[in-house]
Amino acid sequence: MSTATTQPSGPRGLGDRLLNGVERLGNKLPEPFMLFLVLFLITGLVSTGMALADVSVTVPGTDEPTVIKGLFTGEGMTWLTSSLGENYVGFPPLKTVLPILLAIGIAEHSGMLSAAVRKLFGSSPAWLLPYVVGLVGVVSSIMADSAFVVVPPLAALVFKAAGRHPVAGLLGGFAAAGAGYSTNLFPTSLDALFAGITTSVMGALPGYEFDPVNPVSNWWFNIASSIVLGIVAGFIIDRILEPRIVREGIPRDEIATDSDATDRADAEQMRAELDPKENRGLLIAVLAAVVLTAVLLVAVLPSGSPWRNEEGGFLPKSPLLDSIVFIVFIYFVVVGAIYGWVVGTLRTTKDAVAMMTNALKDMLPFLVLAFILGQFIALFNWSGIGSWIAVTGAAGLESANLTGFPAIVGFMLLASFLNLFIISGSSMWAIMAAVFVPMFALIGYEPAFTQAAFRVGDSATQVITPMNPYMIVLLGMLRRYQPDAGFGTLMARMLPFVVPFWIFWAAILAVFFYLDIPLGPGNGIFIG
Repeated sequence: MSTATTQPSGPRGLGDRLLNGVERLGNKLPEPFMLFLVLFLITGLVSTGMALADVSVTVPGTDEPTVIKGLFTGEGMTWLTSSLGENYVGFPPLKTVLPILLAIGIAEHSGMLSAAVRKLFGSSPAWLLPYVVGLVGVVSSIMADSAFVVVPPLAALVFKAAGRHPVAGLLGGFAAAGAGYSTNLFPTSLDALFAGITTSVMGALPGYEFDPVNPVSNWWFNIASSIVLGIVAGFIIDRILEPRIVREGIPRDEIATDSDATDRADAEQMRAELDPKENRGLLIAVLAAVVLTAVLLVAVLPSGSPWRNEEGGFLPKSPLLDSIVFIVFIYFVVVGAIYGWVVGTLRTTKDAVAMMTNALKDMLPFLVLAFILGQFIALFNWSGIGSWIAVTGAAGLESANLTGFPAIVGFMLLASFLNLFIISGSSMWAIMAAVFVPMFALIGYEPAFTQAAFRVGDSATQVITPMNPYMIVLLGMLRRYQPDAGFGTLMARMLPFVVPFWIFWAAILAVFFYLDIPLGPGNGIFIG
């Protein structure tokens, strides 16, 4: 084993001990499928006990009480055996995430997304690089988990080429990509995933009318968050992270290891400069996006457009908003396919099918997890437990006078804490949405707003937990420059990002809340 990957010896610092404690506690949790299977069985047992006790709840605004139904009863067993497939196939995230994922697969595997990132890095002056790294890191979640292995080494390369410290680019790129993972300038598969889960739990309040939640329900909030967090990340890289690294005398050049040949090959693959063909491909792809936008506007803007609602508008609900998945899909397919055609990575439909297949391969763990997620959320809604928790929880918040923004802050803090142990955003949102979406709805908040609040807590702390598997990857990259680095070292480097990201992101949400600014097309803060 090379020096760069040797575990440092000697006494561990406080950061190491804290992270080791988090890791030990997190490792005691079952893996996600088993976690939700256990939750499903617990919900089944609780619902059966409540059904035998004739528990019921009246949702405010409805006349008939909701009677709790038990899973382990004759009615419950027939419900489960007759709806198992529907609970899975009808799980809302599947019909939104999968089409978008197929399209992003073409954009990613054709090389278009990576080329766009490299173009932004390579064309930036040295003084602007930290802010470019910050913004690109935040929006790189469009590439899903690939962002964690693409952005950091590219940022290190361009920092070094510009005469700046490569470790600052490496760590800054990872911090921005991780702490800002839940937001983006563009709708992504994560937006579709969150929206699908939110939609699936809204049935816990029968008779309630909510603004429809779709992949652009948080778009205005996401745009503001991405820009602000990108600037914040750039400031931290420029004024805090890099000066500290320079003061500590960390080498600017990689320390020689036995794997130098592989490293050089990886560096060549991750080069920052684009060749003429790649530049031409990006230009033509951008022009195609402009033409596609013009076609879309011509289709929807005329007063008689079939994409308008019955009142002739687009909000709060219209065929245009119902077509968001298609719009996102067609944009990524068109720009990805055109770029791939120009550079030669996509020549036939067979190539496109292979790219989409590879994208689905990356999603296979979620497709398996979605089976038990769908059963869990369906049981929560069918049994009436979701309604009971919502009503009793909302009553408790009102009695404690926690119905304003402080309740939302507490919710975000809880999400940030749980994120230390449950790194999967979809898994954590499925658990929290089932409880908090209907609960906050009863005290007046739209489901899209609760979803936006979750995004704040979901990302900020994932760059300081060893439960994030990409922390291991980052540690390996860092040890090329600093062989004695450990998890405590990473925690110290990441902490300056966590707290400012959380505070600024929460402040952005507070501005939307107190000024009652729509979070996205057709989605406000308050019900009614």
